Amino acid sequence: MAQSHSPDANTYFVPHSSRWPFLGSIALFATMLGIASWFNEVSWGKTMFFVGIALMIGVLFGWFSDVVRESVRGNYNKQVDTSFRMGMIWFIFSEVMFFGAFFGALFYARQYAMPWLGGEGDGVMTNSLLWPGFSAAWPSNGPGDVGGVYQTIPAWGLPLLNTMILLTSGITVTVAHHALKAGHRKQLLVFLGLTVLLGALFLYFQAEEYIHAYTELNLTLGSGIYGSTFFMLTGFHGAHVTLGTIMLAVIWFRCLKGHFTKDNHFAFEAVAWYWHFVDVVWLGLFLFVYVL
Repeated sequence: MAQSHSPDANTYFVPHSSRWPFLGSIALFATMLGIASWFNEVSWGKTMFFVGIALMIGVLFGWFSDVVRESVRGNYNKQVDTSFRMGMIWFIFSEVMFFGAFFGALFYARQYAMPWLGGEGDGVMTNSLLWPGFSAAWPSNGPGDVGGVYQTIPAWGLPLLNTMILLTSGITVTVAHHALKAGHRKQLLVFLGLTVLLGALFLYFQAEEYIHAYTELNLTLGSGIYGSTFFMLTGFHGAHVTLGTIMLAVIWFRCLKGHFTKDNHFAFEAVAWYWHFVDVVWLGLFLFVYVL
């Protein structure tokens, strides 16, 4: 039943009708229409894309502001908290499947497509008739040398540094969580703030890596199968780090305002779960994209 006061164990808060889902649908449609048009060189595509992004940011700000106000007013009981946790678990599961698809594309290209093009197994005729002399070595831009000659990024430079940064940020957010549960507000703000700074530092170094790849190594999104898988995996991960950093910053400001207690802080936990997920994905990226 809907309510506007502190709930008891037998009630479940149901918010009044909201405009945000409708506006969010419009924002998503504008964003997708814009980027599709931009990629197809339609004159208004770029503008539409950024209009959609601006609308989505506004929707998210307004929607989450409503949720924060409902939480601060004490509208959420244990049942609502449990549903939030289940929702976050399913969301992270969907993200696992999302990245699993891209890792699957990488493994398929390396373990199946490349050997076939090189003449192994069922690819003998493909190699002899279409791509004679093609050497199935990874990394590769394919038998057509799509995108031209390029160089890869060494694993033991910026990628290793970014790995250490993310691993450290996983430690700092965990320390901040323990500080919150222990009621140590100053320690909470310091270590959560460090996590935000480490996330921003990771993004800075990834931007440096991308600039170096495009301007000096000729490694681009168009550099065949290697370039496309490299930038799709690292780029989407970078987008998730960006989102995670923003969420951590919002949680930091909420901690500053005293929104959480040691027994009621699911929003903090949800963001921490998400951040640890981002860390784990990066370890897979570092191993399978940069090292192997």
